[in-house]
Amino acid sequence: MHVPDGFIDAPVSVAAGVAATAAVAVSLRGARRELDERTAPLAGLVAAFIFAVQMLNFPVAAGTSGHLLGGALAAILVGPYTGVLCVSVVLLMQGILFADGGLTALGVNILNMAVVTVLVSYAVFRALLKLLPSGRRSVTVAAFAGALLSVPGAAVMFTLLYALGGTTDVPIGKVFTAMVGVHVLIGIGEALITTATVAAVIAVRPDLVHGARGLATPLKLRVGGELVDAPAAAPVPAAARSTRKLWLTGLATALVLAGFVSFYASASPDGLEKVAADKGIDSKVQEHAAADSPLADYGVKDVDDARLSGGLAGVIGVGATIAVGSGVFWAVRRRRAQDPAASSTAAPSAG
Repeated sequence: MHVPDGFIDAPVSVAAGVAATAAVAVSLRGARRELDERTAPLAGLVAAFIFAVQMLNFPVAAGTSGHLLGGALAAILVGPYTGVLCVSVVLLMQGILFADGGLTALGVNILNMAVVTVLVSYAVFRALLKLLPSGRRSVTVAAFAGALLSVPGAAVMFTLLYALGGTTDVPIGKVFTAMVGVHVLIGIGEALITTATVAAVIAVRPDLVHGARGLATPLKLRVGGELVDAPAAAPVPAAARSTRKLWLTGLATALVLAGFVSFYASASPDGLEKVAADKGIDSKVQEHAAADSPLADYGVKDVDDARLSGGLAGVIGVGATIAVGSGVFWAVRRRRAQDPAASSTAAPSAG
């Protein structure tokens, strides 16, 4: 889904850049209400995890692969505003360091992969939580549906932008059918990864999952053959619950995925690449401005061993993403501390 330079003309790319900038600005302000002293460090980790999992292309059809977009995962774990920022940081790192996604198309990619995926997935997620019984299972079901629909939603946005400013003469109906068709399949993979990750975090630290707040299921005890609610335990202050173990586990997982597991990812072109090649959308593609980067194409320059080169690039990418992301979210958190209105605003309940 990473759009390279040359697919969309300059006027539409500029307009998309303006819209993406506005979305990021709104998200920076909204993230102040979502981040606190516990979740701010985790937001950088979420960005790094998304970067790592995006390296794991999985096969979806003959000659086509897909990978996580991450908007749904980020929105559910750390909130929709922070989610837009997480994916935007990932896209920025990929474009600058790895020549993945055009630089003039950065606004297009942020709209497709950050803004649209978060808006679609979180709207579906919230709507389903209102319809389903309160509980952790409902969170995972809603997460699956939201993630599933977010990917074809991004494909629809690309098709719209192509209709407005595509640089090749391909019938829009063919683009729409091909893009949505393949990205529905990719959406299944997105949904499975998102659901598995959300469920894993809920199992150990449900208090840190933005989308699960207020949905704790009371503990049940069997008394005289009947299930009754267990006495409520004294709550542990949120600030007293350390996130270090979860943070270290998440970082280790991201490093293993990017540094080792990524070597076994599918080498087939992803959905957009396949559609572009089949339909001729890529006939005017431009060389990436960072094509000579030492990390271009997710390999380290002058390292001949493919496994080592890709692994080192993945580890560097995780490190750079978590460093930049943590810096952004630390700054947002600091602004929250200085903003009495944001500090006094409670996190929205998921109920």
